[in-house]
Formats: sequence, C-alpha cells, structure tokens
Amino acid sequence: MRHLRAAAAAVALALGALVLSLAPAPPARAGDFRAFVEGLWPAAQGRNVSRATFDAAFRGVTPDPAVLARLRRQGEFGRPVWEYLTGAVSGGRIARGRAEAARRADTLAAIEARYGVPGPVVLAFWGIESDFGASAGTLPVVRALATLAEAGHRGTLFRDELLAALEILEHHDVKPERMRGSWAGAMGQTQFLPSAYLRAAVDFDGDGRRDIWDSAPDALASIASFLAQAGWRRDLPWGVAVTLPPDFDLARYRAPFAEFARRGVRALDGAALPEAGEASLFLPGGAGGPAFLITANFEAIRAYNTSDAYALAVGHLADRIAGGPALAAPWPTGPRLDQAGLTALQRALSARSLYDGPFDGRAGPRLREAVRRYQIEAGLAADGYATPALLEHLRGAH
Repeated sequence: MRHLRAAAAAVALALGALVLSLAPAPPARAGDFRAFVEGLWPAAQGRNVSRATFDAAFRGVTPDPAVLARLRRQGEFGRPVWEYLTGAVSGGRIARGRAEAARRADTLAAIEARYGVPGPVVLAFWGIESDFGASAGTLPVVRALATLAEAGHRGTLFRDELLAALEILEHHDVKPERMRGSWAGAMGQTQFLPSAYLRAAVDFDGDGRRDIWDSAPDALASIASFLAQAGWRRDLPWGVAVTLPPDFDLARYRAPFAEFARRGVRALDGAALPEAGEASLFLPGGAGGPAFLITANFEAIRAYNTSDAYALAVGHLADRIAGGPALAAPWPTGPRLDQAGLTALQRALSARSLYDGPFDGRAGPRLREAVRRYQIEAGLAADGYATPALLEHLRGAH
C-alpha cells in the first residue's frame, strides 16, 4: 500500500515538475520519431503486447507539436490557492454535482460500501477532472505520450506510460481510436495516466470492460478504487473547514480532533468535529484566512495530484456538493512568493536544516512543515504560510 501511494504521488509530482521546469523542445524529425517508436518494440513485447496491437497503435502516428507547447501550463501549480478554488468550485459545478448526487445515489452508495469513499468526494474528483464526464479529453493518448516520450525530458516517465497504454490496448478495454485524453496522456472521465488505469480501474457496471471513457459507473468506481489503494480511510473525513478562537496557539497544529474541539475550534457548518482521529491545521492563506483541519485522507487526495490547491478544491467541492457552506474568511491580498521566491525559501530553510525536500519552487507539506518549524523557532505566528516577509526575515536571521 505504501509503495503504491508513493508511486502514484511520484507520477503526479513528476507531471507537475515537468510543467514547471521544461523548455519546449524542437519538433522531432519524422525519421527520429519512427526510429524511437520501433525502438520500443522489445520493451512492449516484454510486456506481452502483440505485434498486431503495437502496429495498430502507432499506425499513422506522428509527433504532436501542440503537446510540447502545453508543457508550461498547469493551473493548480501556477496560481494562488484561492484563484484555483474560484474556478474549480464554481456555483455551476456545485449545482451539477448535487444533481449527479441525486441521479446516481444508488451507484454512489454501492461504491462507498465497497471502497469506503463517500459519494460527494468521488463526485468532486469527477467534476474537477472531466466536468462530470463532459470534458474527458479529445487528444489521442498514444500520440501525446509518444510525443512526450520521444522528447525525453523526464527520463523514462512518459515512455513507461506509453508502454502501459499499449498494455491497455492489448487487453481490449478500449479501441485505439477511442483512447483519448489530455495533452499529457491523462485519459477519460477520471483523467488517469495509463499506469494508474492498470492499477486502479475497475469494471463496476459488469460489462466486462474497465471503461473510464464512456461508463460513468466504471469511472466513479475507479476513482474510489484509486483512493482506496492510496490509503483512504473510511473512518475519517478528508478534512473539516473550521473557525479558530481568537487566542488559538498556532504552534500546536497537530492533535486529535477531540483536542481541537476542547481548544475551541469549531466546524464552519456548526456540526460537531469528529470524535476520533488525528488532524493537522492547514491555513492555505495564512492566519486570518480560511482554516481547515486535514487528515490522512488529504494525502490520499494528493496521491491523485500533488498540488495542495487541487486537494483543497476536491475537499471543498465535496463539502459543497454535500450541502456545506461557502468559505467565509477572506483570502490574503498582499504580495506572495512566486516560484523563484519559493525556491529561495526552500534553500534558506534547508541551510538551517529545517527543509529536506526538492528545490522545486512549490508549496506543499514539506515546505509547510519547515516554515512552521522556523516560525516557532523565531517566535512568529506558526501558520505555515510562505510569504515574502518570511523570506526576508529568514535572510535577516543569518
């Protein structure tokens, strides 16, 4: 289980790092591309892909220059959390999610019984990934992956995904012309990469195919299957939107729910906090902004996509689909650190032995923890929020 979660997170992280770090490559020459494709045959054969499947998959396939042009775009990593949430958790999406919840109540109940993932959470993924199946992607997956694999910017990542796509075709779950998705090879209503499909896709409607392209039950159950394999705990929520008392000690940010309740933390919707389970305080906009108590299930969501903004959007959309309230606290309006600033912060915290992650210019659990450790050490409000002022404070502390 731990290995599976790490593998899933590694793929998602690699995709994000790809978007942030790559310069577009020159267009591949046709001869080079065909040689690359033919060079894949031994590896494909080693995965029990037949020559007929291999030839059919690559018949007429050429590099797609538009795919390489998309490498630097990925909204959940490039925008502030609050801007991403505005688009991801829109009024229209909430309304469609509630309609789907009513329409598919029996299917969602059966999925929750099998995998332990609540229907609103599954619907939130479905809504964000493909607008409830309406926007599942139109690009040929084999062509997109072959373009990225031949460019070779991320080592073997896309080559391995391309080989996994060939395995799917060999199993006859989908025809080559129907295997469509996004520019980065994420497929169907779930936007699974091929390796995730091989691990987690399920045939929930019983027609003999794991069809994440045209079967909503298969897509929804496959999302739940992925989360279950990533460590989703049926006894915990993803998190709880909360309000904090004025005198709350931010340095004590990890505790059982019961302790947070004793310290005056209240759920935003007025419901009681869970009686059991551990949680961590998450302040994505700093002290004074929206506050959340997140659980281990937040990390299961991040196995699908490593962005904090994405995970928060899934959780909040699930809450809204279930009838929860909108966030009331204001988001910050001051300056924020860009990628270069976050990288500088990571390096400065690493120099103090507080941060041990990559210097990738992205906020996440490791950076958040390191910021809190420094804030506690320096006597600052330990909200875990990275700001230009914090970076300057760190530089002045040397």
